[in-house]
Amino acid sequence: MTVFLCSKCGTAITPELAELAAVPDPSDDEHDRDKETRRAPSTVPRGRYAIDPEPWGPPYVVQDDQEDPKPAQSRGPLVCREEGFVISAGVPGTVLIHPEDAPGLQPLPNWENGTGCCGPTGDEGLNRACPCGAAVATLAGDCFGPYELHLDPVRTYAFSQ
Repeated sequence: MTVFLCSKCGTAITPELAELAAVPDPSDDEHDRDKETRRAPSTVPRGRYAIDPEPWGPPYVVQDDQEDPKPAQSRGPLVCREEGFVISAGVPGTVLIHPEDAPGLQPLPNWENGTGCCGPTGDEGLNRACPCGAAVATLAGDCFGPYELHLDPVRTYAFSQ
């Protein structure tokens, strides 16, 4: 079992979690979405975590193939900026957890990096902070993408017993 802690203050961010062998495939079925929030089910079940081997979040770079672009990051939507379709060049190895497994994390002041129609899209960068104020995670929780929380692998660390 593993607990994830804030690198700045050492506060436990999660309860004990068990590792999954791989990131589960999210549901693409519209019928699986919550009727009120329109969110997809969480990519990772409660009490578990997975290491996302793909880059996540900013910075973004322009994709070479603008005619057949890929989603900007794993399990996410296409992102088009002024310069064209972009893809994440962010840090690989984020810790992917169920958003409710980090109940003490709070939105950044003024909902910084929290833009989205029904929740944050997750493509603007860190948007959740430890109670000490350190930005440590990115919540993706909008109605058109996955529902998941990415713990930054530099701003958090794992403690296993």
